[in-house]
Amino acid sequence: MLDRMLRVDHAGEYGANRIYAGQMAVLGRTQTGPLIQHMWDQEKRHLAKFNEILADNRVRPTFLLPLWNISGFLLGASTALLGKEAAMACTVAVEESISEHYNSQIRALMEKDPDRYTELLQAPGYWLLKNAIQLGCKAAICVSERV
Repeated sequence: MLDRMLRVDHAGEYGANRIYAGQMAVLGRTQTGPLIQHMWDQEKRHLAKFNEILADNRVRPTFLLPLWNISGFLLGASTALLGKEAAMACTVAVEESISEHYNSQIRALMEKDPDRYTELLQAPGYWLLKNAIQLGCKAAICVSERV
């Protein structure tokens, strides 16, 4: 169960990185570029941490990374082509989905073995969830201020 969770979480972080790469390819030299770069830098740290976690737990990444590479980049670039607001809407939607996904994983682990997983709230993945939620909120605020 844990290997599947780690694999899908790593794929999500990988996909998020590719989305930001696509957005930067389109909006990188605009006024929105620094904001996207800042969010992408955070995702790069998340991906690096998940790379470590996969190695520490001897879990292989998904074989679908090439697909997520292309589809993530295309999603990022296509939403960026629609403008800054669409790019931010993409970010909010992805971050909200990731947050819901992490929450469901925590609930599943807690139900399976409550005593063992009580410390999940302090586990290494906790800060990723916290940062994902905060990033989604910041993006929503940014979009709401302008739209």
